[in-house]
Amino acid sequence: MALQLPLALLGLAELLAPREVVDFWMDLAVTDDSEVELRPWVYTAARIEGILILLWVVSRRGGDADD
Repeated sequence: MALQLPLALLGLAELLAPREVVDFWMDLAVTDDSEVELRPWVYTAARIEGILILLWVVSRRGGDADD
């Protein structure tokens, strides 16, 4: 339950601004002298991942009410 809010925020960010999220993590992952070119489908995959994360969080919230 403690991770649901941060995961929901990440999922929402990936859904609404996938380019900014992916570019942020890629800036952390590569060195300054590296030349990395991402394929266009990476941003679509990030948006899909955001949707899946949000669906998972929503489905978990519904299950918590039953406990």
